Amino acid sequence: MTRARNLLASVLTAVAAAGASAAPVGLTGLDGRADAIVDLRTADGARSVGAVWKYANASIVPIDFHAPGADLKPSGPPAKTFDLVPRAGAVDFDDASWETIEPTSLEARRSTGKLAFGWYRLKLAIPQSVGGFDTTGATAVFEIVVDDYAEITVDGKFPVVLGGGGPLGATIHGYNAPQRVIVGRDLKPGQTVTIAILAVNGPFSDLPPNYVWVRSATLDLYKPQRIEDAHRTGGTLERLDPALDAVVASGTAIEKVASGFQFTEGPVWHPDGYLLFSDPNANTIYRLTPDGDLSPYRTKSGYTGADIGAYGQPGSNGLALDPQSRLTIDEHGNRRVTRLERNGTLTVLADRFEGKRLNSPNDLVYRSDGALYFTDPPFGLPKFFDDPKKELAYSGVFLLKDGKLSLLTKELAGPNGLAFSPDEKFLYVDNWDEKKKVVMRYPVRPDGTVGEGTLFYDMKDAPESEALDGLKVDTEGNLYVSGPGGVWILSPDGKHLGTIKAPELPANFAFGGSDRKTLYMAARTSVYRMRVQVAGK
Repeated sequence: MTRARNLLASVLTAVAAAGASAAPVGLTGLDGRADAIVDLRTADGARSVGAVWKYANASIVPIDFHAPGADLKPSGPPAKTFDLVPRAGAVDFDDASWETIEPTSLEARRSTGKLAFGWYRLKLAIPQSVGGFDTTGATAVFEIVVDDYAEITVDGKFPVVLGGGGPLGATIHGYNAPQRVIVGRDLKPGQTVTIAILAVNGPFSDLPPNYVWVRSATLDLYKPQRIEDAHRTGGTLERLDPALDAVVASGTAIEKVASGFQFTEGPVWHPDGYLLFSDPNANTIYRLTPDGDLSPYRTKSGYTGADIGAYGQPGSNGLALDPQSRLTIDEHGNRRVTRLERNGTLTVLADRFEGKRLNSPNDLVYRSDGALYFTDPPFGLPKFFDDPKKELAYSGVFLLKDGKLSLLTKELAGPNGLAFSPDEKFLYVDNWDEKKKVVMRYPVRPDGTVGEGTLFYDMKDAPESEALDGLKVDTEGNLYVSGPGGVWILSPDGKHLGTIKAPELPANFAFGGSDRKTLYMAARTSVYRMRVQVAGK
């Protein structure tokens, strides 16, 4: 295992060095100077988009409530608390009785001062042009700076996301900080947008003797080409068999949608419309929207030990959603598999087998009945196979079903990616071992255990040195395998159809989008994507 250890260590060191000087960023194409601006603080600017500003104070009022119960919800004994009224974020909220304010008066101090809240609302319509700029197909960003904080909803939608909304988010972003919210893509002239802003005086812990007011408010417009340019990157699709065209169309572009990470891994698509992925080196799970809005989803995602400096990859690795869409996490440094509950608590699903600690769970997949399968090589330990903390004498593939953990196989030195065939009759597992670059196929019994594995594909003749990593299957049974030189696409009968060669080698992938035909690739310091012809499983 010396060569495998050295290969993995060199990969982690090189990638960490490459990403160390950059900060993670989503590539929205909406940074820098806008192509056109509407100043909503001026009469002409507001008039050009038909905007009418409305304002009303908000108040804190006492209400009856309940203390937290055993379920951590308000199911306990009756209690008193407070609420904020009105709730004016809905698109159809009736603000007819509110004060109409002139755009030029946005800098006027409003609210009652000290611990104070106020609502600003406006409805606007996209014009045909702004300063000679044709708005057709453009992207519009609403930017506002409120003294001191603000929450924003657009057409009644407020994305509640752990970790906040990031550079283009809709939640409180900072003291007097610009907040930028995408209000429309692929715009059509005449399209209407309703925006509600809850302004808050602060800081709460040391309330100042002042009031809420708007420092600036603009509608920034960007050409469609800006987004395309931001995502444009290199990479090729190597076509080895004509059958590849039915899986990935010839000429399909590879896009870069986020960069600046230390090592991206374990992506999973959430049905609410965003990608979650790990950076195990940075000990963080990130959230990425299709628009490129990036934000931390969970920090300290895999380890909080005092000796964290000894680890190359202490954080989370593989991520998966259970049938109830709860996030399940392979935690490298903590050497366990956990589930993040809807109330924010963490449930440990597996951390030991027959009294011995797991190595460092790597990748995982759920069967449709809720049974959980995961691989457990030692790649998250500081010294990998030679780590003195290692308790298991092997790297296993495990099944967790009905609360019982079972060892399925230990024949591979570095079991890594795993996925089911569409009918769930077979479990595919690949191997991180430069001496044995294989994908194995195991028949799945009705009770969830597996039979004897057979060799599905051997990449021993590949000229590149990389071992195998992530593995996914589409609805027609084609395999996507992170192998030497790129993402190998294998047909259900084991034919190598072609290879996706992104600018960086993908470690793992996820099918996303509403049709699950966008392949997101976690590749070293970046996240890439491309469209495919067949939906992911």
